[in-house]
Formats: sequence, C-alpha cells, structure tokens
Amino acid sequence: MTSVVSSPLPMRVPRRRHAAIAGCLVLALLLAAAPARPAAIAHREVLPNGIVLLVAERPAVPIVAVRVFTRAGAAFDPPDRAGLANLTGALLTRGTTKRTGPQIDSAIEFVGGRLEAGAGRDGLTASLSVLTRDLPLGLDLLTDVVLSPTFPEAELKRKAAQIQAAIERSEEEPGTVASRALSKLVFAGHPYANPVEGTRESVARLTRDDVVRFYGARVRPDTTIIAVVGAVTIEQARREITARFGGWARPASPPTDVPMARGAGSPRAESIKRDLTQSTIMFGRQVVNQMDPDYYPLSVAGYILGGGSASRLYARVRDEGGLAYAVYSYVAPGKYGALFAVSAQTRTAETKKVTELIDAELGRMRREAVSDRELALAKDYLIGSFPLRLDTSGKVADFLVGVEAMGLGLDYADRYRTLIGRVTAADVQRVAAKYFDPPMFDRVVVGQTP
Repeated sequence: MTSVVSSPLPMRVPRRRHAAIAGCLVLALLLAAAPARPAAIAHREVLPNGIVLLVAERPAVPIVAVRVFTRAGAAFDPPDRAGLANLTGALLTRGTTKRTGPQIDSAIEFVGGRLEAGAGRDGLTASLSVLTRDLPLGLDLLTDVVLSPTFPEAELKRKAAQIQAAIERSEEEPGTVASRALSKLVFAGHPYANPVEGTRESVARLTRDDVVRFYGARVRPDTTIIAVVGAVTIEQARREITARFGGWARPASPPTDVPMARGAGSPRAESIKRDLTQSTIMFGRQVVNQMDPDYYPLSVAGYILGGGSASRLYARVRDEGGLAYAVYSYVAPGKYGALFAVSAQTRTAETKKVTELIDAELGRMRREAVSDRELALAKDYLIGSFPLRLDTSGKVADFLVGVEAMGLGLDYADRYRTLIGRVTAADVQRVAAKYFDPPMFDRVVVGQTP
C-alpha cells in the first residue's frame, strides 16, 4: 500500500488517499511498520499442490484470521477487459454450488464472523475472521467461496451496476481523477496503467463467461498463499487447510505472469479541466520496489521531501508560502513496478507557483546533502513510528501474505529496519540524483487553467 513491502511502509499516508493507490499504501504501511515478532514466529511450508501455507500462532487472541491470496489481480485483466479481476473478486461470496449469497452472509453473521473477497492490483483475496471455536465453519465457508463460486448472472449484473456507479461518483473526486491519469502516463503500455475497478465502459462489456474464464485460468493452487493467524497451532492449521484445500488440483500447464513495468518513454503532461476553485497537482515516475537496494534510501529521501509535517515540501509550500492545502510525496510499490509521486492541492491561481516550488525542492534534494537532523527524523519515523500497528490477527495475516507475495522472506521486518538504519546522507543524495530529476516526471493537473 512505506511498508515492509512498499515504500517501506513507514511513510505517512495522507488522510485523503487517492483510490488508485490506497491499496498499495496500506500494504506498504503494514509491511514496513511490521515488528519483527510476527515474522519471526511464522511457519512456512508448501503443500503438495503448490499452496504456500503461512501460520503465526497468537494463543492470547481468541480470533483466527485467514487470508487466501492468489495471483489473479487487475494486472492480469485482458487488455480490453479492465475491471475483470475486481468484478470476479466481488462475486466470490455471492453464490456457490452449496449456498446462495444470502445464505453465506447469514452463516457467517450468525457466528459474528466476517467473510469478504475482492481483488487488488496484484492479487485476489478472500478474507475470513472468526472466533477460534467457529474456525471449522468459517473455513468451510471460505473454501466454498474460493473453490466453488457459481457467479450467478443476476448477481453479476447487480455488482457490475454498483461498480459502474462507484466509478461515476469517483470521477467527481479530483484526487482520484489525477491519480488515474498519472498511472496511465507513468505505466503506459503496462497493466498498471489501468484502474483496478476498470472504467464504466469496460465494466459494461464484462460477461459471466469472462468471469468464469478468468477465474478458471487464474485462481489455482500453485499461485495461492494461505495465511492463518491467531489462536491456532501449526498442526491444527495444517490439518484444517489440507483437509479443505489439499485436493485442489494443480493445472498441468505453468501459470503465466506479468512483466515488470519499464520506462514508458518521454515524460508527458496532462491538464484535465474541472470547474473547481483549486487545482490538484500530481508528479510521478517509475522507481524501484523492495527487491532493489535503492528502495531503502529512496524511502528515506521521499519522507524527507514530503513525508510529513517536518518535510521540505510541507515547510516550503504550506508553512512558509501558505500555497497548498496539502502537499506530500510517497513511494507506492507493487510486485511488477513502483511509483514515486508528489501531490499537492492549491488555489487555481497558485498552480504554477506550487509546481515551480516542487521542482525546486526536487532539484535541491539532488544537489544538497540532507542534514543530520532530517536524516535522523526520517529514519526514526520509518523504523519506529507507524500509523498502522500489527495489533490484530488480520493485520498480521495481511503482512505475511504481502512479504510472501513479494518474495521478501519472513525475516523482512528485521532486514527492513537494518537497511533503513544503514542509510546515510550520501545514500539519500545519490538516489535523489538518480530519481528526482524534475524533467523526468510525468505531470497531471486537475482543475481550471490559471
């Protein structure tokens, strides 16, 4: 969603997050902020059919959270079917070979649990949370929606209409409009250019056959991670999961994958006119994710530039100039590519001035070494202070799935802290010189032309 997996998840996430990046930032925050304990006690094994099983025992918490994640996110949508993974995820709980959608809802509500499903950019997830005593029932329902969905036609039409309505409403939100437009520029030619939810037009084209075909091709055991966290032993978790998912047959053909995003060519600028009194400005460019050593000093640099109220952009644009309602920068990493973005909201008349100040601060990061105080504040925040603590079994389950999906290893929380702790002022200036060149950013402005 800085995270263990994302811009180390420690980056401060502004209250008004853009819909297109919210998922990445949340994941990023969870991952980067994760304490070592959950990762250190997690058990990992691969079942015979390829499922990766992760178990973290939390005996003091009488709740069990289960996540079933499969590599079937929006990145795998066919080019002319944007929103297909999102619609597929929304339909998983709306009917199976054994139960109707209302019956599933009633069964889980009767025991006070939660069962949800949905898709993000990289994967499709079914989530369960129940009291330990109700785990067998919860797992029966979870298995049912993952392995035996029927995608009823009536539910598909209803969900598609809801998604289209939500997309239409979101087009009135300047931040969402800017974020979608920026993704198209930064990731042009790559699946990350398309919104997870699709467009009104693409969703209107989706059929039940599309959903069934996508589910059959993408939801498979050898691309699936199951995390079980809570008052359950490793032996119990293995037994319960194997009993329900062990017979899920692995297809003979290997799964396909998505290529990593590459540079989209010369940076571009787009102005989207809206009848508003303020402008939303977004700069963005492709960077690296946690698999690259540059990611860690880049996360520190991003925080110093625009990660909080002590950042340079906040001080220069908001405090000193009084020119912006909000200004911030962040890294939003994904499995197949990462975005570094700068965003600001300002009065229409100040759009040009704010843009120039952002350019100036990006340039200053490249030319001048950061101070010892700036470096210490950023590292302390990224390592030790975070808005989303892993204080629930559900958050721990999300963390475990995130590091496994990214291939970071269950010791990543410890390594993350170490890698951030080693970042020097010279490292920050080096990555700033590499990634903060103002002319290399794509730019979007939503609002009136000043």
